[in-house]
Amino acid sequence: MNRFLLSLLIPLCGFLSCNAPENPSGHITDFSNLLLPAPISGGFKMEEYWIWGGSAIKSPDGQYHLFASRWPKQYPFNQGYVYHSQVVHATSDKPEGPYTFKDVALPRRPGYWDGKMTHNPTIQQWEDTYYLFYIGSTYEGESPDADSLRKIRKIYKKPAYKNIRIGVARSTSLDGPWERLDSPILAPQPNGFDSVVVTNPAPYINEDGSVDLIYRTHIRGTGNRLAYARADHPLGPYRRVIQAPISTAIVEDPFIWKQDSTYYILAKDMEGSITGEKHAGVFLTAKDLTQWTLGENPKAYSRTVKWTDGTQTVQGSFERPQLLIQNGRPTHLFAATADGPGGFRNANHTWNMVTPLKQSE
Repeated sequence: MNRFLLSLLIPLCGFLSCNAPENPSGHITDFSNLLLPAPISGGFKMEEYWIWGGSAIKSPDGQYHLFASRWPKQYPFNQGYVYHSQVVHATSDKPEGPYTFKDVALPRRPGYWDGKMTHNPTIQQWEDTYYLFYIGSTYEGESPDADSLRKIRKIYKKPAYKNIRIGVARSTSLDGPWERLDSPILAPQPNGFDSVVVTNPAPYINEDGSVDLIYRTHIRGTGNRLAYARADHPLGPYRRVIQAPISTAIVEDPFIWKQDSTYYILAKDMEGSITGEKHAGVFLTAKDLTQWTLGENPKAYSRTVKWTDGTQTVQGSFERPQLLIQNGRPTHLFAATADGPGGFRNANHTWNMVTPLKQSE
């Protein structure tokens, strides 16, 4: 049995049969074969801000709307997002962009669970309503200044990080206003396997409005893992399908979609043990969301990017993968990217980039 597949099944013993599932015969067997050169002038950037992530959708009038995270560059990248990020909204006439900033979709709202930070958005539509999934946080006191943030080395031990929760907002217009819930849809379980953090929501809304939500947690002593919750409606309530991770592989930044009765995930290979390249993309398939197997080619993408002008670069970051889905098919890959040699402390610029995809048969 494939070593990775075995590791996927280990957490499920006691919950499900540990027999190896049949290999899903999904429509896409090698995601990397779909990648086309990335437009040099595409995506979304703002010179005075760190830009991270990016989730796009097409509106009825043919315009493309992108939701991303931003925070001022005066703050250090890794510490700054926890305290100062906001979900913003940008638009373009073309799916690859460039996208132009339009407004702050989810600003601060003091007194709530997401009162001082919103981040990592994913936009979905069900019937005539748009649902914007995201993470948020709050904390006591004033937001720390740039000098104070630079002195923080273990951001994950701070209340601002520990208070991260997953939420959802809704609107009948991509221009808002967005109606937010008073409470998060998912929070850490104090004594559960995901007690450290719940973050990076990856929702898939089914035709009946039920939601399959893959999210990232952290298991003490072992690292990042993916987990699975479900709800009968986008607004919840959400329940853990399994009280354990759905994978022992060290991955994060999942994106989930369904095509031709097969589910797919793109995720970030934290150590490179799956793809052979640290922080490259992992491609997974499933018929049963509790039992995932690697795609025929497990490497979905590399940090080595080919551009439309014929050049090739190794990006410092290429993560938070999300897809633009049109007519039930992925047409463009959106990713957070950075310059520099790699590592959040070594980037001078971050932005959202877009890679067009060949259309599967």
